[in-house]
Amino acid sequence: MSRGYQYDYASINPGVYDREGRRRKAETMTAVLRDFIAAPLSGLSLLDVGGSGGAIDIVLAEHFSRVLSVDIDAAAIAHAQTHYQRENLEFRVDNAEQLALPDASFDVVVCSHVYEHVPDAARLMEEIRRVLKPGGVCYFAAGNRLAWNEPHYNLPLLSVMPRWLAHRYIRLAGKADFYHEQHLSWWGLQQLVRGFERLDYTARIAADPARYAASYLLPPGSLKTTVARAVLRFVPWLCPGYIWLLRKPA
Repeated sequence: MSRGYQYDYASINPGVYDREGRRRKAETMTAVLRDFIAAPLSGLSLLDVGGSGGAIDIVLAEHFSRVLSVDIDAAAIAHAQTHYQRENLEFRVDNAEQLALPDASFDVVVCSHVYEHVPDAARLMEEIRRVLKPGGVCYFAAGNRLAWNEPHYNLPLLSVMPRWLAHRYIRLAGKADFYHEQHLSWWGLQQLVRGFERLDYTARIAADPARYAASYLLPPGSLKTTVARAVLRFVPWLCPGYIWLLRKPA
């Protein structure tokens, strides 16, 4: 089976419609972007690539002057258009590898856990770089291939297996007929974003989760947070996920 787009991803992952969970993610995005960007967010335009059901974008639209959310999943976009409406918020069906948008048209792009779903992750990043204004920033959240548990299907070691074995494993587990997602390692992700200036916010968030509205993910004082800090300090290549800011060179 060839690896194309997941046109109906929302139908197999209803978590994209979880308002509370998505609100938390949006608040972390906003906190990180506000920490890095000197200008007020209220004067900036934002593109969310892979916005899906829209629950993140309605929160982002409270902070930015304009928010455009695009996704290949027409059903998810239709849901967003029906349930989330603001004057400065728009949803469109679009192809992340060939965006119907002008060059240098957005100050900020959000790309949160999208790269593993598209057929060509390098092409996705090229498009993000194209539509960003010079000096613009991409909020890039990404999962690591070298993770104990594959989060989409909750199967141990799924992402580290050879593709042929992963397909069999996921079928035997009754989760899907085909393992579509294709993750990269820490080193592979750095290669993927080589066209940007990269600032790693992962350790900053682990050091002070409350500052970045991430206490839901890393409760202060918890064992999970202590372990996360140790992993990021000594073996960052084993961290299950990363949050990077990618700046387009001016």
